[in-house]
Amino acid sequence: MPSGQAVTTVANPWFSWDYLERNGSDVLRYTQQHASLTVQAVLIAFVVALPLAALAHARPRLAGPVLATTGVLYTVPSLALFAVLAPVTGIGRTTVLIGLVLYALLVLVRNTLAGLQGVDPAVRDAARGMGYGRLRLLLGVELPQAVPAVVAGLRLATVSTVALVTVGVVVGYGGLGQLMFRGFRSNYHAEVMTATVLCLVLALVADLALALLGRVLTPWRRSSAAATPPASASEEAAWTS
Repeated sequence: MPSGQAVTTVANPWFSWDYLERNGSDVLRYTQQHASLTVQAVLIAFVVALPLAALAHARPRLAGPVLATTGVLYTVPSLALFAVLAPVTGIGRTTVLIGLVLYALLVLVRNTLAGLQGVDPAVRDAARGMGYGRLRLLLGVELPQAVPAVVAGLRLATVSTVALVTVGVVVGYGGLGQLMFRGFRSNYHAEVMTATVLCLVLALVADLALALLGRVLTPWRRSSAAATPPASASEEAAWTS
């Protein structure tokens, strides 16, 4: 029996280069599908979330209803949401894309609104004193100041979307989730592990790319950090005493 178990383990490894060589086209196709769904969902959600957050910021009484609505959508289980959408939007990409956009909305609206609300009131007052109107204040002062919070929301929404794409397999369009489901169904370890690793790689690459984008869009943060001299030993002692 032990020898038979060993043969089974060797014949069905978790990592297999041979699997990639034989199924490279499938792996590439599902990886591209997974990445394109993620990018489209996050971009659409961002385009919707930005004006919603700006509206909630300009009209504070709307902030509660906007966050509550997006929050309710976020709490709906993904399987149930896809099942509800499928009779209306059909089986396939559209259903998955709508579900992913709805899930990303809460994170993006909440972070964007928090960034807008966190702008220093003194900065707003200075801009108003220079004759900035409401729209110019939003576009020229508040949104640039909110970029770090917006980027943080994009990073969180993107990573969570990479994971949620796999659930789309229930309506026949799940990117790498297709490989995972096929691997679990056939007990093919290499297929499951390949899809899992590629999901992790996609999430990591997307997160690093957005982190770099955030640094590029906020050069003043690096400049201010570089301009701040390190505290001397005497200053540190004075603060701690």
